[in-house]
Amino acid sequence: MKTLSTLGVVTAIAVTLFFEPGALAQAGRANAAPASVLPSGGGKALLDPSDTAILLLDHQTGLFQTVKDISLTELRANTTMLAKLATLYNIPVITTASEPNGPNGPLMPEIHQSAPHAVYVPRKGEVNAWDNDDFVTTVRATGRRTLIMAGVWTSVCVMFPALDAEAAGFNVYAVVDASGDPSELASRTTLARLAQAGVVPITANAVLGEVHRTWNRPEAAEIAKLYTLISPNYAAVAESHKKAQDALKHADTNAR
Repeated sequence: MKTLSTLGVVTAIAVTLFFEPGALAQAGRANAAPASVLPSGGGKALLDPSDTAILLLDHQTGLFQTVKDISLTELRANTTMLAKLATLYNIPVITTASEPNGPNGPLMPEIHQSAPHAVYVPRKGEVNAWDNDDFVTTVRATGRRTLIMAGVWTSVCVMFPALDAEAAGFNVYAVVDASGDPSELASRTTLARLAQAGVVPITANAVLGEVHRTWNRPEAAEIAKLYTLISPNYAAVAESHKKAQDALKHADTNAR
């Protein structure tokens, strides 16, 4: 796990070089159409992985005990998928916790296990990650303007920095099923407020699909594994397909 010094003396330079050596040159490429947009115009309204960073906020095991709007199994699986997706496509990941030594507990270990390149930014007790200078500096140093956020609780740890980042000019997405709240009411109210502020609610499978875009890519098998994380039944679909293909090959061999 990479940890950012709270002194923040060389934060901007170090993190910029770690995440994206060419980040400072992005201004010169601002007018170029992103590679994710096809000549047909397809992808223009979808996520551009080259301009995206993933912020995983306060996925702390103590807080998990209070989540009531989604099962912990789904929450952990969806969050793990985001980390794995980020690793597969070299998307920057930033994690943080307000007070990991308190009752809220440590971060779920699957995140940094699945995204070894993730940068952890410790906070000094701030509830809102955007109140922490080191955190905001780390986000800006990625050079990415689209932020995908998820965390526990949705109504606090996601909503507060999402609103502030949106106000600061970022394009913000909130992954509702990689986040959790103490109640359905809290979650629904939060989604309404986020949408009113311009933050885009999204689900883990939509993030995966928007980054994935086509099966005509060499890492298609790895992408398929990610779908089984967020939809275990998809594994059954793949198994059934493989069995059918094996049967056809067997029949073809016997016919010769």
